Order: sequence, then C-alpha cells, then structure tokens
Amino acid sequence: MIASDDHGGPAALFTAAYRAFSGPVQGYLRARGVDDPDAATHDVFLSLYTRMVPSGQGGDGTPGITEGPGITGGLEGAKALAFTIAHGRAVDHHRRRARTPYLVPHEAERDPRRAPTTPEDDVLAGSAALALLDRLPEDYREVLLLRIVADLSIEQTATVMGRTTGAVKQLQRRALKELRTHVPTRELSRP
Repeated sequence: MIASDDHGGPAALFTAAYRAFSGPVQGYLRARGVDDPDAATHDVFLSLYTRMVPSGQGGDGTPGITEGPGITGGLEGAKALAFTIAHGRAVDHHRRRARTPYLVPHEAERDPRRAPTTPEDDVLAGSAALALLDRLPEDYREVLLLRIVADLSIEQTATVMGRTTGAVKQLQRRALKELRTHVPTRELSRP
C-alpha cells in the first residue's frame, strides 16, 4: 500500500518511500559502481528523511533534528528526491575514488631491494610466535601486539583500542591465559 503525504504525515510518506524505492535506489547505486551500495542506500534515505520533515518538526510531531524544507508531490516527489540524493552520493563516491591513490600490493619476492631484518623480526619469525597469535581471537591478539610487540602502556593501549584501562588489563589477562593453552609445555628438569 502506498501512502501519500496527506495521510499520516512525513513518517508515513517516508515509510512508503523506503518500501517502494530502497531496492531500486540500491540497484542504481550498485550499477553506478558504488563500493558499498547498502550503506549508501541507508545514507540516501537518512538524508531523504531529514528533508521530508517540515521545518522544526520530527516525523512524530516532536521537535526535529533539522530544519529541512519538506517536499511536495507525495510519493512521486519523494522518489524524485531520493534518486537526486542517490545520484549525488554516486558522484561524490567517484570523485572521492578519483582522488584516492591506487594501492598495489607489495610482492617481496619481486622486489630487488633488501633491508636488514630487525632483531624483533628474527625473533618473531623463528619462534612461531605469529602462528600462536593467529590462533587467538582478534581482541586478544590486538592487546598482546600493542602491549608486548609495540611496547605500549596500559593507558596507551586503552586509547588505541578505544577501551578503558580496566578492560585492557582484563583482555591482556585473558589473552595470556588463552595463549598458555596453545603453547606446548615441556619439563625443564626431570626428577
């Protein structure tokens, strides 16, 4: 069922527009070569909603988040505006992509330059430490790499990871406990 802006206000019109046009907008963005058409579609409809709301009103009659001009023309007006916004997002995406340098993966075996390895590289390569770290969950691996390899403090690690110092301490404790389960043990002395 398609609602018009006369029956239920901007919220009902937005709901009808989203149901009717989200698939075609996503298809349009995908066909235009946008890297993440799902996210761009959501961005288009968020922008559409803020423009549909009458000046100073939210969709439910509460004070709004923006003071947009509103739209006219009911569902057809919403369709035109949605695709106008989608077109703008696609153009912005391609402009941004044109300014971003093209990254080529480094192929070490083809690179004639050789750099001496650091002692840390030698230790990590020869100790199978990387293989052990790969067995850990991402958060555990990250906290150990930041704390031990990068030699960051608890506070610095918390800042990098966006966590509290208590959470970093707990993660480190759990990571070390998990790491111990993967390390083969051998007796150092025999009775």
